[in-house]
Amino acid sequence: MTSNRRDFLRNTILGTGVLATGLAGHAATISSISNSERKKISTKQQFNMCGYAAPKLDKVRIGFVGLGQRGPGAVERMSYIDGVEIVALCDQYPDRVEKMQKLLEKQGLPNAKSYSGSKDAWKAMCENPDIDLIYITTPWSLHTPIAVYAMEHGKHAATEVPAAVTIDECWQLVETSERTKKHCMMLENCCYDFFELLTLNMARQGFFGEIVHGEGAYIHNLIDLNFKKDGYAEMWRLKENQHRNGNLYPTHGLGPICQVMNINRGDQMEYLTSVSSADFQMASRAKAEAAKDSFYSEFTTDHYRGNMNTTTVRTYNGRTIMIQHDVTSPRVYSRLHLVSGTKGMASKYPETRIAISHEWMKDDEMKKLEEQYTPEIVKRIGEMAKKVGGHGGMDFMMDWRLIDCLRNGLPLDQDVYDAALWSSIAPLSEKSVANRSNSVDIPDFTNGAWKTNAPVELTLKGGGTTGVQKKAVDGSKQLKIQ
Repeated sequence: MTSNRRDFLRNTILGTGVLATGLAGHAATISSISNSERKKISTKQQFNMCGYAAPKLDKVRIGFVGLGQRGPGAVERMSYIDGVEIVALCDQYPDRVEKMQKLLEKQGLPNAKSYSGSKDAWKAMCENPDIDLIYITTPWSLHTPIAVYAMEHGKHAATEVPAAVTIDECWQLVETSERTKKHCMMLENCCYDFFELLTLNMARQGFFGEIVHGEGAYIHNLIDLNFKKDGYAEMWRLKENQHRNGNLYPTHGLGPICQVMNINRGDQMEYLTSVSSADFQMASRAKAEAAKDSFYSEFTTDHYRGNMNTTTVRTYNGRTIMIQHDVTSPRVYSRLHLVSGTKGMASKYPETRIAISHEWMKDDEMKKLEEQYTPEIVKRIGEMAKKVGGHGGMDFMMDWRLIDCLRNGLPLDQDVYDAALWSSIAPLSEKSVANRSNSVDIPDFTNGAWKTNAPVELTLKGGGTTGVQKKAVDGSKQLKIQ
């Protein structure tokens, strides 16, 4: 058996005649191999990254790549965390790097090494031996290439969502992380939002009984930003929507539900079905923009993804998950989070509510529950997270937890299997939509280890030691939490 799982699967299938012979067959990638055939082949996990504790890092030296929409906020948040050294900044546009250098100066920090001027400037940064962690906030298509290159060069990788855009990329991440024993964390910030953490703790302590069903969504009107020339560099996000049809951005709603259900750690997704509405807005918007400005001519197509996608998943233990995606309709923002069990339920958006025995709890009852079930990480860092910000504080809580785990040699809350599995829903939903919503098998990126993997640790056992510095509003003094 070759150490490269994708090559092994490909060669085995070609050898057994499952895949059509000829040049076209030899050019096939793992993404073209059906999961039903994959299940017939025995593969071996190189190393189980779930629960893996990498050697402690007294200082976490970080290199950031992608300083457009999300990167600047990440740099600023990390500048407040003790034990962090921001040693490198990378973006193809030099002015973005210079802007972040000024931020570091304002924070009283030394300038970082700059990498810019080309689309692959990030490679030199990943090759820098003085970096421990590469923090990736680039367009989606670069997430896997940069993460893989970083791990190959001895760095941990933390990437914005989604971590991958194809099934082949999902396997690349898994295989590289297992082989190099370097963490690959997808930065799913919604797993660190306050209500999501609360319901996770409640689920762990049996409040909901047996978890039966979960729902998540990303409903956010981004149509204006997608068509804005200075919104996403080179219009990359509009291009993603131009020829793909499915749930392109599933992880915000999916991640917290997967943690509640212990997916990859006691249960596993088995298959999904996905349906998309027609596109009622993007193609017409593109034609209207092109009529006024020829710049938009390349975006006039009738192949935009549908407004609303609904994807449903069934797990091996019989649970179900519903995930929705709509970023064009003029709807009120909703990042739906619903947990339903045999004893109770909780939901968020349009409002936060918890129910027992078919009745919503009153505000005073909710407050008591919050006091009882608020997890340790929120008690430890929650108030400071709200002050620092980042989607209400969840971004900062995520960053602090990542650094604290690396500094204390603790397993990460989100490992490479979560990154691969949660990201895989996008290409798999596209496949289902294209095939009249027929069901599609979901790969088991843990290769069976989900049956014995331990759930995510909710306590700060062995950690919680990382301090936080936050300049006061007037900038005249430092506040420090130990």
